[in-house]
This record gives sequence, structure tokens and C-alpha cells, in this order.
Amino acid sequence: MSTRKLGVNLPLAGAGASPEAILRVAEEAERAGLDSVWAWERLMRPTDPIAMGGPGGPVMDAPAQFAVVYDALETLAFVAARTSRITLGTSVLDALFSSPVILARRLATLDQLSGGRLVVGVGQGWMEQEFVATGVPMSRRGAGFEEHLRAMRAVWGPDPVQFDGRFYQIPSAEIGPKPVRLDGPTLIIGSAAPAAVDRAARLGAGLTLVIFDWETVGETIATFRTAEAGAGHEPGSLPVLLQVNGTISERSLDERAPLLGSVDQVATDLERAESLGVSHVFWNSLEEDPLEQIPLIAQLRG
Repeated sequence: MSTRKLGVNLPLAGAGASPEAILRVAEEAERAGLDSVWAWERLMRPTDPIAMGGPGGPVMDAPAQFAVVYDALETLAFVAARTSRITLGTSVLDALFSSPVILARRLATLDQLSGGRLVVGVGQGWMEQEFVATGVPMSRRGAGFEEHLRAMRAVWGPDPVQFDGRFYQIPSAEIGPKPVRLDGPTLIIGSAAPAAVDRAARLGAGLTLVIFDWETVGETIATFRTAEAGAGHEPGSLPVLLQVNGTISERSLDERAPLLGSVDQVATDLERAESLGVSHVFWNSLEEDPLEQIPLIAQLRG
């Protein structure tokens, strides 16, 4: 268990979100020896029903917690000032809603302020209303998303920075600060669609997945590893992370989803996750208090 990395989402959304709650969770997670705390992005809660997950998804009212979501990067900067060791992760930021130069500089600033503790999880976005509100066409996804990430990496690279793409242009310029590491912070992409999985491997990025069942996750990881090898990367070198939506319980459950249930049940599941090449697991307790989850997650470190 010594290489197992475990984390917890910060309480930055919904009725329980507050600066005090965020700090309590971050400080207690570090004190308990957890490896990471995570923030995610949501711009709004539309009052009309939305297609969950994007066009073609089930149409329903947006979750109530979408109405109040603290900004992920400001939240992590706030946490960085009160912690010293724990990894600070985004899972995920909707990259297309910011220009590559602006987002890359904000991320590099946070990486510097935290002493290189940042893991950058990004996605394309899926809620149509957010694309309308930010003035970005949904057609920008796919090729535009890939170009956005390439442009951000250019900003993180040596000066002078210059990028000339189909969607984004950066005139020759000096742009700083740079991230702590020369190759930039660890970059992971959130998606399970085959094209997105292939894109992550092609870009040399890791993968972050929400787990619902073992079969789907296993197939996605296998696809990712095949794409990883096809892109010329050393097999197993790109990280795979799992987000678990739900809570660990005090008692065993007869019926449960993967990586949920009692500590003993989850410990067995973690071995299965490791056999699939998963290096990092973190829990999003949704409407429950993540502070109560920290001692249970800490037990899983062995």
C-alpha cells in the first residue's frame, strides 16, 4: 500500500460550502496523511432542465449544488497558503472557457505559490448553457480542445513563447511565471469517450475517470494503455486516476458501487484498481461532509 495515493474533494459547492469548511477539510486531510485534495469547476445552475453529461444525455434538473460553486483555482490558492505538503488537484477545469494564455498563467502562478504541488485536470466542458455564457461554441471541442492544451504547454515552455494554430494564436512574447518543473505540472484529462482517451495518450497526459462500474473502467484503461503505447510512451508511464462519487461507510454493505462500502471492502477494491494500473483514487462525498470521510480514507493507507 505504500505507493497508493488517496485524496478527497474539497467542500466548495452547495449549501455546505464556505471558506471555513474548505480550510478544515484541507488541513485535516494533510494532518491525516492523505495525498491530495481536489477542486472542480461549474459556472452555473441553469433554471431550465439540462442534458446531463452533454448532448444526448438524460435531461433533468441540474443538481442543487451547482448553484454555488467556489472557483477552483482561487480555492486551491487559498488552501495552498494553509498547507505545505498535500497535492492540490483540479478534476476538472473546463479549459475552453478561458484563453490558453490566461489559464496557463493562472495555473503556473498556483503551481509556484504551492511549491509545485499542482496536478492539472482539465476537460472540454459539456453543459450547453455554460458555452453560451462564455461565448465559446460547442464545436470548439475536440480539435479545439487539443489545440488549447498545446497552446498552454507552449506558454509553460521556454521564452519567447509563440503559437500559431487554427483556433488560438500567441504572438512572440515572454510569458511568466513558468511552472516549477520544466515540463510543467502533471496534466490529466477527464473523459471516457474513445476519442478523448486517445487524445490524452497522444498528448502525453494522464487520465482521470469517474468510476461507476469495473467493466467500463477496465475497458477504458485498456484503450488508454493501447493508445499510450501507440503514441510512443513507455507502457504504464502515464497516470490514471479514479474519482469515486459517494462515501465510505462504517459498516459493510451488501449492495454497493465500486470503491464504496466499508473500509475493508474498499481496501479490496483498491487492490483491484491497482491491478488495472490506477495510481490515485479520490472521493467526492457529494452532499455529505468530507471531514467525516478523512479518518476512513486514512485507514486505507495501511
